Amino acid sequence: MADTKIRKRSAGVVVFRETRHELLCLLLRFYAQWDFPKGEIEAGEEPIDAAIREVREETTINDLSFCWGHSFQETVPYNGKVARYYVATTFSSRVSLPINPALGHPEHHEFRWMDYTAAQRVLPDRLMPIFEWAYDLAARRG
Repeated sequence: MADTKIRKRSAGVVVFRETRHELLCLLLRFYAQWDFPKGEIEAGEEPIDAAIREVREETTINDLSFCWGHSFQETVPYNGKVARYYVATTFSSRVSLPINPALGHPEHHEFRWMDYTAAQRVLPDRLMPIFEWAYDLAARRG
């Protein structure tokens, strides 16, 4: 049975970085689950602003470039939630996982810049349509 009652909305960014040889995507791991930087949209906050804030808070990246405007895709509902993702690039290769003051520890256990194949291997099924859409946009850039 589909989960149709949406209790929470979150927003995030599929972040890409180009190297000389490949296009890499930033993924964050929480226990065994890999995802893109994202978090809950706060009251009165626009989804794009929440997405940018979450990337900054979770990774310290603050040079996002939204080459495709504010186009987005949303996940199908899962566990009473829907996540909206935007696509951006960064020149930053350095990522930090700062301590969340409310938790007393980082929100994620690990980060990795992954190529297309590696990301496909670890992302959950619900994120594959988001990843495919975002990668297609990023790969056609330029």
